[in-house]
Amino acid sequence: MEPFSTTFYDLQCKIYVLLLGMSSALKLTVPSHTIHGIEGQPLNLPVDYDFNITVTDIQIIWMFEKPQTTLKYLLISVNQTVIPDLEYKDKFTLRPPNASLLIKALHISDEGNYIVKINIHGNGTISKSEQIRVTSDVPVVKPTIYTEPSFGVAEYRGNITLKCTVGSGTRVAYQWMKNGKPIEASTNYSFSANKDTMSIVPVVKEAIGNYSCVASNPISAMESDKIMPTIYYGPYGLTVNSNKGQKVGEVFTLDNGEAVQLYCSADSNPANVYSWIRKADNSTHLIKYGRYLEVASEKVKQKTEEYMCSAYNNMTGKRDETRIVVIIMPRGLEQLAQKGKYLSPLAIITGISLFLIVSMFLLTFWKRFQFHKVIQQMQKSRPEADYRGAHTISGHENALDDFGIYEFVAFPDPAGISMVSSCSGSDVVQGQDFNGTVYEIIRHIPEQHQEHQE
Repeated sequence: MEPFSTTFYDLQCKIYVLLLGMSSALKLTVPSHTIHGIEGQPLNLPVDYDFNITVTDIQIIWMFEKPQTTLKYLLISVNQTVIPDLEYKDKFTLRPPNASLLIKALHISDEGNYIVKINIHGNGTISKSEQIRVTSDVPVVKPTIYTEPSFGVAEYRGNITLKCTVGSGTRVAYQWMKNGKPIEASTNYSFSANKDTMSIVPVVKEAIGNYSCVASNPISAMESDKIMPTIYYGPYGLTVNSNKGQKVGEVFTLDNGEAVQLYCSADSNPANVYSWIRKADNSTHLIKYGRYLEVASEKVKQKTEEYMCSAYNNMTGKRDETRIVVIIMPRGLEQLAQKGKYLSPLAIITGISLFLIVSMFLLTFWKRFQFHKVIQQMQKSRPEADYRGAHTISGHENALDDFGIYEFVAFPDPAGISMVSSCSGSDVVQGQDFNGTVYEIIRHIPEQHQEHQE
């Protein structure tokens, strides 16, 4: 049994190799298994085949089938001879050995699966087949968008429906765009089954934009003109600004004699109706209608007045108000009144005073320190002979005993010099420029006494 099993296994291998060699001897390829054609236009079904063995005959067969129908032969060729089916002899063209099939005029009825089969005959016959699916479509024309309602909708108070229509085209698919970007289903956007209709529910300010629809099928695509549905909204972000003066929060400061123009602004569609109201004595007074209000400081009855701007949208029925306070100040002081930016006059005066006091204290301390430093230096450099000369004039036995008496004495004016001269003797020169300490006096007096003795 074992030799028989081995023989059978070898036979299977040889058959497999033989079939594999025969299969690789013929190659058949199609560029695409699905081809989309245009209604009424020619359509070519390309086919490539190749073989690496010697053949005597080449046979090409084209067949056609539709779902739930029987397979039909369109034409058969052997080498250079083409035999068409009489039913389709004027519809298809084949030029052997090229296996590509030309459909002269494609129609909707020509949609289906086209099967090509190649047979080559040499030592044996080898066959290959491929299938191509063919569709026939009518190109779409430029679509048009219709809006309901066409006159506009107020936000949160209505819905908008956009419908995309095309005059011609088959198997049309729709894609909605907003500002050039695709729209996906969300809280505000919903679509019909085939997406030819889009609804905006509810309408909000954020839905404002340029809308378009793209209609396409396998052979064409066209985009509609852009439209912007009318959406009424607002007012939002009501503010009051000015061409002059200083504004901090809700407060305007004006110089005496200055006039300022206040103006309201708010985001709204349509434009708001603005009105200005003045609040005084716990009551309000309508001043004027319009966006602008001119306030002249000389016409302001009080130094502080309160105004209010009101914005009303007659389509949405919404109203917004903002308050502003105008303060009249002496010219130039409005800059000092801004909190966190400028110092008060009292703070400025206090700072200058502190600076002057500290400067005077430091100057006095420096002068006293320098004066003592000079005295000490002169004391260390005084010769002992000067002190002995002072002993002869003063009458003391030792001039060093008098040192402590005159150590820190100075003469700030000529009167002081005169008093010392009277005590020391009449020989001192009255007109001498004298700005020294007592040590200088002791030094000069002995020299003058010696001159008298000579």
